[in-house]
Amino acid sequence: MLRVRPIHFTSRMEPWERLLTDLGLAKATDDGSWREFDAGSGRLALHQAEAGAAEDGSTVFGVEVGDLEEFARRTNEASAETGTAPAELVRADHGDSCRIMGADGFSFFADKAAHGANGADADPALAVVEVWFTEDAAAAANTLRSIGARFRPVPDDDETADFTAKNGGVLMVRVGSGPARSGLGFEYDGDLDTLRDRLAAAGHDVSMTEEAFGRTLHVANPDVAGEPASGSHVPPTLWVSARRPA
Repeated sequence: MLRVRPIHFTSRMEPWERLLTDLGLAKATDDGSWREFDAGSGRLALHQAEAGAAEDGSTVFGVEVGDLEEFARRTNEASAETGTAPAELVRADHGDSCRIMGADGFSFFADKAAHGANGADADPALAVVEVWFTEDAAAAANTLRSIGARFRPVPDDDETADFTAKNGGVLMVRVGSGPARSGLGFEYDGDLDTLRDRLAAAGHDVSMTEEAFGRTLHVANPDVAGEPASGSHVPPTLWVSARRPA
C-alpha cells in the first residue's frame, strides 16, 4: 500500500483542526500533540510545535505503507532500474521507518500505517497534496516512481510531474530554486465555488484565482493568523486546486 501522509508542525493546533474540519477532512486520531485527519483521498497529520520554533508552520513530506520491509525491497528493485537512491530501513525518532533519499539531497520517511483510512465522514472530492520542490525534477519524479507512485498525465508539459498514491493522496514535483523543500496543498474534484462558499460561511478568509489550466482557491493559513508563527517560510495562504482533467 502507499498513502500520502505529510506532517504539518504548528503551534496553532486548534485553528488548524477547525480549518481541516471545515475543508471536509475527518479526524482519525487524537493523541493531543499528534492528530491525524483523513480526506476523501490521503491523510494529513498535525504535530504540536513550540510557538516561534524553526519547525513551526513547516510541513514534512511523507508517506504511509503497509509493510516496511516489503516496501523497501520493492523500492530498491525499482531504484536499480531508474538509477535512484535505494530505500533504507532505519530507526527514526518516532520508531521504525524507511528513509528515501533523493538525488538532490531531499529525504523523506515512509512509515507503517497505524490504521486504515477513516474517511467515511470526509468530503470524497478532497485530496491531500504534498509537493516536492527541486531543481532536478526528473530525478525526483523517478524517485516517486520507485516508491510505487502512479504517474498522472497533466495538460501542461513543463518541468512538472503529478502522481497519485494507490491508497490515497497526490504527490507533485515542481521546479524550485535553492535547496529542495516540501509543500502542502489540496485538490478538489468537485464544485470549487461551493467549497469557497462553505469556507467563507464558516468564517475563513478565502479568494479565488483563475490560472491557465484551472482555478485555485486560497484560504488564510492558520499559522499566520494574527502574528506569524515563525519565519518567512510560512505561506500566507493554503491552496486548493481544481482537479485538472488529463
